Amino acid sequence: MAESTHDGEAKTAEHDAAYSGTIAVPERHRVDPDALAAWLRDHIPDFSGPLTIALFRGGQSNPTYRLATPRAAYVMRAKPGPVAKLLPSAHAIEREYRVLAALGRTDIPVARVHALCEDESVIGRAFYVMEYVEGRVLWEQSLPGLSGSERSAIYDEMNRVIAALHSVDYEAIGLGDYGKPGNYFSRQIGRWSRQYQASETEPIDAMNRLIEWLPQHVPGGDETTIVHGDYRLDNLIFDPREPRIRAILDWELSTLGHPLADFSYHCMAWHISPGQFRGIAGLDHAALGIPGERDYVESYCRRTGRDPMQTLAHWDFYLAYNMFRLAAILQGIMKRAVDGTASSAQALEAGRRARPLAEMGWQIAQRVR
Repeated sequence: MAESTHDGEAKTAEHDAAYSGTIAVPERHRVDPDALAAWLRDHIPDFSGPLTIALFRGGQSNPTYRLATPRAAYVMRAKPGPVAKLLPSAHAIEREYRVLAALGRTDIPVARVHALCEDESVIGRAFYVMEYVEGRVLWEQSLPGLSGSERSAIYDEMNRVIAALHSVDYEAIGLGDYGKPGNYFSRQIGRWSRQYQASETEPIDAMNRLIEWLPQHVPGGDETTIVHGDYRLDNLIFDPREPRIRAILDWELSTLGHPLADFSYHCMAWHISPGQFRGIAGLDHAALGIPGERDYVESYCRRTGRDPMQTLAHWDFYLAYNMFRLAAILQGIMKRAVDGTASSAQALEAGRRARPLAEMGWQIAQRVR
């Protein structure tokens, strides 16, 4: 059954309170406003103060700041601390800046970037600054408060944009060396296995089983596109009035990789219950105006010119891989919460979800024959 509008709106209000808007910058993420303003004056045309700094709620990885002046607003993404204190390969804001700058020359909806600073002496961490994009961030996958036709249009727009992203000629926009082409799954399994082991706070049996199982079941064949790495509803800014994406957010995990790894991650919502990561498993999709997973996959296949049957043949592997990968990411958040370097107050809660997600991934893996 579909959840009631009242229940869905109550959940949305809870998420808005926890994750939306800004707060005063906590001590661990505080930066020198005068040093930052001086750097901005030197690197952004027409910048003028005074500068007011606030921290956006949510986002357990890289702290995201709202920079306001009397004439303009900006967004700053920063590493949570000096490189010496961070996990290897994590918090790659310089990669975010590069891919946003490149995609800004295409039709893919991204925020316009202004400047990148890798000199930690300025504010104690690397950062970049981009435009502030006005619009809606929708937290609940069931889209409470919208009509069936509005939900259908939102899902179709998400499908259209990820298909468009996977169709970009990455070499033509200067991203030919943005990642290693080929052998994507094997390399990513190795990467997230190492990162999980480096951040383990307690043993998770399902993760250890997946670390052993996944390399033995990688499907044959390979292809390479730009992949976002965390393409989901709440990483999108929609136009305030239309079902149109104005900007894709949070490119930290982007690279060159297999498009079906990226797309199947996006589709995990159909396998996760509303109580877990705001999924839509078990809801009456037809009554809500939300496409079923198979229809959604087929729409993506039409847009990207691929065979739906071949795409679905290894779907359980893709889902198990993505649940393993997300569990490893969440375990990294848990480690940062323990170490005191996580970006938001919700980090510990997010980290605790690593175990159930890994267990779900292992259950799906056992369906593969």
